Amino acid sequence: MNIPEPAEIVELGCGNGRDAGKLLKKYAFSNLTAIDYSPLSVEKTRKNNKKMISTGRMTVQEGNVSDLKLEPGKFDLATAFETIYFWPELKKCFAEVHKVLKTSGHFMIVMESDGRDKTIQWFKEKIDCMNAYTPEEIKEALEYAGFSEINIYNKLRFNNWIMVLAKKN
Repeated sequence: MNIPEPAEIVELGCGNGRDAGKLLKKYAFSNLTAIDYSPLSVEKTRKNNKKMISTGRMTVQEGNVSDLKLEPGKFDLATAFETIYFWPELKKCFAEVHKVLKTSGHFMIVMESDGRDKTIQWFKEKIDCMNAYTPEEIKEALEYAGFSEINIYNKLRFNNWIMVLAKKN
């Protein structure tokens, strides 16, 4: 990624906190707020990142991306690893992310599926709240929320993996 080192990062849908910890290792001078709507995920993230929390570089809280209770314009970078599958009303959620980013802030989305492969379709049928967003749907929702400079990188690790990088101007 060609983005400057962020002072403030928000990791949306932090799961077990593994990606949040990796971000703080990569960006040695950053602070990170990790958010998940699952109390279990919040607990696991806290357990897996005790050192970063104790040094004050990481805070972990329960929250919902469709109604972020965060300071507007605070964050330089927002990340969503393998999580937007579960975000209802994608345009509304992206607007919430847009709200908490600083001007020139970036939003990075990474997914193991471009929404078209058989595996994601199988999961979508089995899990009621799961969505399979295509790159085109993601781009449309990002534009609606006010993002610009939207870049979609396909076939990253495997053929259907994607990364989306959008900027708030």
